Amino acid sequence: MGFRCKNLGVTYKTQNGELEALEDVSFSVSDHEFVCLVGPSGCGKSTILKLVAGLLDPTTGTIEFDSKPAGDRPRNAMVFQEHGVFPWMNVLDNVAFGLAIRGVPKAERNAIASRFIDRVGLSHFIDSHPHELSVGMRQRVSIARAFVNDPEILLMDEPFGSLDAMTKLVMTEELMGIWSRQRKQVLYVTHDIEEAIMLGDRVLVMTGRPGRIREEIEIPLARPRDLRDRDKSEIVKIKEHVWGILEEEVRAGLRGQHEPS
Repeated sequence: MGFRCKNLGVTYKTQNGELEALEDVSFSVSDHEFVCLVGPSGCGKSTILKLVAGLLDPTTGTIEFDSKPAGDRPRNAMVFQEHGVFPWMNVLDNVAFGLAIRGVPKAERNAIASRFIDRVGLSHFIDSHPHELSVGMRQRVSIARAFVNDPEILLMDEPFGSLDAMTKLVMTEELMGIWSRQRKQVLYVTHDIEEAIMLGDRVLVMTGRPGRIREEIEIPLARPRDLRDRDKSEIVKIKEHVWGILEEEVRAGLRGQHEPS
């Protein structure tokens, strides 16, 4: 089940008038594909996720899905930078929450959730509550909960943005491992150029306010991937190329030449 975004535009109404967030954005995501959106703050990356999730209607354009989700499976699941775990639930109940909402019997949903908890390395913390876990561990709970519902599309909005550099590397590697077994369609938003290259089959580079897709880049890395590949010459060249597209806009933002959106 793939999907296509065609000529998407979004205009918000604000106290100061209309604010155009996206303009004429078109791209597609194929079945089993991992696509990353990279760009500076305010270019509309998260807005695109909301459109695909159905949380926001486009002002112009359309989103077309190849088929309807099978059975009671959700079309999509989201993972955010801010940890969406419920503080009053332990790890097992957090991960199994979506299955409970769908009416899956307790024994069955706990068995399914336990398998995914093991895959993210938290089997020894299955009865722990979020306040007993590190930031990275809580984010693993969020990822397990997203995968356990077996969505057609996984939407990820800066899921590792609040992590320190070393934890981020570990989490990136773990996500690659989980995804390689599930092969969901993923639309992944990040500011981190290297992260986008290491995770994605393609990287869509966004700029502007309103946001547009400036360039689409195929990533020439076979799977499974090794984080040591990030030092390969072709990857370094892609990083330099993407930064060349984004640098002036990022510097302009730091100088305050853009109003935040």
